[in-house]
Amino acid sequence: MFRLSNLISSVVEKRPERILDGSIAIWNFTNRCNLSCLHCYSKSTLDEVDTLTTEQIKKTILQMKSSGIKFIIFSGGEPLTRKDLFEIADFCKENGVITYLSSNGLYFTKGNVQRIVDTFNYVGISIDGDEQTHDHFRGLKGAFRETLKAVKLANATGAKVGIRFTITKETINSLEYIFKLVEDENIPKIYISHLVYSGRGLDNLKMDLTKEQRRKSVEFILDKAFEYYKTGREIEIVTGNMEQDGILFLDRFSREYPELAGTMRQRLVAWGGNSAGRKLLNINSEGDVRPDPFFPLTVGNIIEQDFSDIWREGELLDQLRVHPRRQIKGICAECEQIDICNGGSRARAYAITGDLWSEDPSCYLTQDERGRD
Repeated sequence: MFRLSNLISSVVEKRPERILDGSIAIWNFTNRCNLSCLHCYSKSTLDEVDTLTTEQIKKTILQMKSSGIKFIIFSGGEPLTRKDLFEIADFCKENGVITYLSSNGLYFTKGNVQRIVDTFNYVGISIDGDEQTHDHFRGLKGAFRETLKAVKLANATGAKVGIRFTITKETINSLEYIFKLVEDENIPKIYISHLVYSGRGLDNLKMDLTKEQRRKSVEFILDKAFEYYKTGREIEIVTGNMEQDGILFLDRFSREYPELAGTMRQRLVAWGGNSAGRKLLNINSEGDVRPDPFFPLTVGNIIEQDFSDIWREGELLDQLRVHPRRQIKGICAECEQIDICNGGSRARAYAITGDLWSEDPSCYLTQDERGRD
């Protein structure tokens, strides 16, 4: 995750950056879902049966904590379809593990919303654009209205709530709408996810942006981040799955605050770019452990092995943990900015070339921005 707003404010105001002290696990606790989203990487349906037991999950959480995993994002499918979800989240809290919820919001009600926001440190609800776009993308007429109700219910509690938005060719025209929505509703956070080719995302590769569209959209997001900071608007902007955003951000920041450009670059190198297998991992509903949710290869399974053994060993993890300059081919090989992005998405590289160590095909940087002669 690339925390634009926090980086701007902390560097300009010369404050310590808010950092995630530990690794993050995105855990798909279930593959059951009440929607059929075009870009979903988990191919979820309501007919799925949960594989992992409550006790297996609790055992793994303790192993994860001992391995330095301090944050778990509850995902799916739709995580709220699991009857033991609150029990699992409470167990995390009892053991000092921070929990986030990633939901479509359709199971939020006046009766349970307070329980949800009291249980989770942060709640992210997915909206993919205006009503027509969202309903089409989510495969259910009326989904937008119900999801927006959930956002308003959660936000009214005063808890930390955010909107999650995946940017594709079909949703790009709603990018401005989404920002207007968070402004009008005073939503404290917006998370913009770039598409990664995996699951239904791979089936719909044609949905991905052109490099020109991606660049234009990122420039709009950057405009908003600097606008919010300068006007004191308390809306946090985060982007995901496109670490090259950090390089375009650095160029913009350097023009706005040239005297702080060196400090910002140091922060970005410390941030480290793509963190798959290093500060990020995924566990799916079958117990498979991957370096990120979109990764084409597994490194183990928590039903068959202790998590601590899976996370500690392996040639693949060692290669992914090279930082800040992974050994990536193509345009990355001589790029002077790779210490910021760390080569970007290995899942996208593999999806297009079959080679984990080829360049990220979605990199939109120009030759000049890569620092090549």
